[in-house]
Amino acid sequence: MRKPKIKLWSGNGLGAIVSVPTGVVYSNQTGGTSCLHPEMEGAYIPLDAEAGEELFSYFSGPKHRGTGAVTGLDAEDAAFVEMLLAERRLSEFISLDRDRLQESHEAWVWAKVIGDGGADEFGALFSGLGPYPREAVLTWENTD
Repeated sequence: MRKPKIKLWSGNGLGAIVSVPTGVVYSNQTGGTSCLHPEMEGAYIPLDAEAGEELFSYFSGPKHRGTGAVTGLDAEDAAFVEMLLAERRLSEFISLDRDRLQESHEAWVWAKVIGDGGADEFGALFSGLGPYPREAVLTWENTD
């Protein structure tokens, strides 16, 4: 039996697909003009609209020009994503999976949920998803 699939192609902002056995698969159009369609079973958690806009601008900017970074992210790309997570206090709950940077690309960046959040609005996004760390993907609108 095929699992239901939710396409995030018209999504707004930065979100995370957290790998948990939900029976629901999420997909997004990623990789810039390569228009890849990776998918992952899990739960989608919207994170931050502005961060998604900044990631869109970064990957459509002079370095990548919308090509999608399909050969993987480099240290500069990873540092930019980590800076955004830290600025929005999301790095307390989710971090880049630096071992999977070569498998990552625009709008599909491998990450890990590293623990339950606190009682504030951000911490409440990540609750009861253990055991940790838990595999996740950061995703946002593609620049194609």
